[in-house]
Amino acid sequence: MARKLLRIALSVGALLCAVDARATIVERVVAVVGERPVLWTELLHRAVAGRVQIRLQTRDANVISVQEQEMYKELLDRMIDDRLEEQQAERAHFGVSQDEIDRAITNIAAQAQGQQGRPVSVSDVLGEVRRQGLSEQDFREELRRQILEGKLIDLRVRPRVRVTDQDARASYQHWAQDVRDKEPVDVRILALRIVPGASKQQVDARMALAEELGRRAREGADFCQLVAKYSDDVSTRDSCGSRGAQPMATLMPKIQDAVRTTKAGSVSDPIAMSTGQEEAVVILMPMGQMRVPPFEEVKNDMTQRAMLEAVDRGRKQWLKELRRGTYIDIRL
Repeated sequence: MARKLLRIALSVGALLCAVDARATIVERVVAVVGERPVLWTELLHRAVAGRVQIRLQTRDANVISVQEQEMYKELLDRMIDDRLEEQQAERAHFGVSQDEIDRAITNIAAQAQGQQGRPVSVSDVLGEVRRQGLSEQDFREELRRQILEGKLIDLRVRPRVRVTDQDARASYQHWAQDVRDKEPVDVRILALRIVPGASKQQVDARMALAEELGRRAREGADFCQLVAKYSDDVSTRDSCGSRGAQPMATLMPKIQDAVRTTKAGSVSDPIAMSTGQEEAVVILMPMGQMRVPPFEEVKNDMTQRAMLEAVDRGRKQWLKELRRGTYIDIRL
């Protein structure tokens, strides 16, 4: 009955707005959570900063439209979660005080100072917020939601979470791989191109030359001189076969595999490469990458990382449970 009355009230409101030809906005409901509507103007208000960022990135009207629609869907999903969390907070009889929000802003300034190594004040933080398209009130409201969610996680989610040594090791594996993929690596490459339509004998000859050059480099020949004399990649002859440090993830998969299995300063076995338009045989010499510490050195950090990951999974599961037990009608 309450839902029916809500729908009638909203319908009457829309008719009253339509009667006035001078009205500029006819409100509409984009979602209903329990018995509370989420209004289009509320969604637009939350989307202000996102719309500013989208328009800074492109002026293409079609791209802007597509990106904004995607943003609205994601933001509405987040707003539904917010409503569910607010309902839980009301039932638990707690909220967020202005003092807590003030302390959160002070902590943000302190963290920024620690990262930048120079004084950062609360005024600096609020100034940056305004440059990002948010008002101070909107920023405080976002902090209120985050603090409230943190309290609910401590109350409803964290007690369910248990982290084992195996969980910490799994987090370590993911972290180590991420470090290797993102950390720039300098690779020297000697490339021997294969002419289009080459016969098997010609391909075998290029492979044999690559093997010979690799053997000579391993026996002490100067790799840079071999590149200058034999490499068909003219653009890197003067730089010892290097295009400069690049993130591992941007290298071709076969190059990545060779870098991972070849010690820094050593020379790889010949690698047959194809870009779809060209084929080549290459040998390479990795010049080193960031050392990833062994698990025991970072065990505490990895345990904490595993805890955060487990809490995030627990939060998502908890919200799914809340959604299953709540009437939700999305109308966007």
